Amino acid sequence: TEAEVAARLAQAEEFKREGNELFGSGQWEAASVKYNQALDEAPSSAAKQRAIYFANLAACNIKTQQYAAAVQSCTEAIALDGGYEKAYMRRSEAFEKLDELDHALADAKKLLELAPANAWAKAKVAALQPVVDERTEKLKTEMFGKLKDLGNSLLGKFGLSTDNFKFDKDPNTGSYSIRFER
Repeated sequence: TEAEVAARLAQAEEFKREGNELFGSGQWEAASVKYNQALDEAPSSAAKQRAIYFANLAACNIKTQQYAAAVQSCTEAIALDGGYEKAYMRRSEAFEKLDELDHALADAKKLLELAPANAWAKAKVAALQPVVDERTEKLKTEMFGKLKDLGNSLLGKFGLSTDNFKFDKDPNTGSYSIRFER
């Protein structure tokens, strides 16, 4: 009934309030127990509140260095409320701690999309973008090196080398044309 749903939500909110107090005093494990109790009690129809409980749980996970669990909790929160900014912020933090910088950057960009004035998101994108770009470039260089070695091992049988093939990048489109030189 509607009264039962309201009573369960009220109990869940009380667990959340207790969790917030524990979190505020640095008792993150105890707070996470309260947020889990709130999740257990909250009716499935209360998506926004459940998203908050998951994001609060993620904050506890981050404080206790359980970053993978934080990512999971934030992902649950985002599934319930796709516009919940704190969930993106916390998941970005957790991804950064897990050294998954491309995912951290994607969440920071999504947060910036949701809240263009968010200073934290602006700073995070500015800090992560060059690092992610550099890593991507390094991976590309590494991959091309391995492909070149593979190509040379195959072409060597025919007296050729990958050095016989020149790649010219079109500055307008970013695509490459290949030409053969002896």
